[in-house]
Amino acid sequence: MTTYIMKLRIITPERLVFEEDIDQVTLPTQEGEITVLPHHIPLVSIIQPGEIFIKKGKQDIPLAVSGGMLQVRPDEIIVLADSAERVEEIIEERAEQARVRALAMLEEKRHDSTQYAQLAAKIEKETARLRVARKHRKQHIYPTQSQSEK
Repeated sequence: MTTYIMKLRIITPERLVFEEDIDQVTLPTQEGEITVLPHHIPLVSIIQPGEIFIKKGKQDIPLAVSGGMLQVRPDEIIVLADSAERVEEIIEERAEQARVRALAMLEEKRHDSTQYAQLAAKIEKETARLRVARKHRKQHIYPTQSQSEK
């Protein structure tokens, strides 16, 4: 049996988050969640805040993403993300604090549409980070920052 693989690159303005050959990837897009397999038809889409779930052999790799663009080619997937991080990089306490601060600021900026939109996006990002981290920490043992410092 022939195994087909494809290259996945996840890039943020700060760094290359992921670049490996994979078997499949599931991503949150504006049109809904999609799974991309090798030889997928070409596609360009907008990424929504949520979870990117990568399958590589027997390994499952979850990441949190805050938004961005997706380009799919038959043998390559490129994600240009606003931000993306692996579950083990997320510090839940900090994400929750950032979400709470953004919610409080949102109440103050209700009449300023530009700042309101920026804060709403921040809340979406932090909520996605928390949801992905909590989901996968229950299934696997990923150390939190405070646990790994002990």
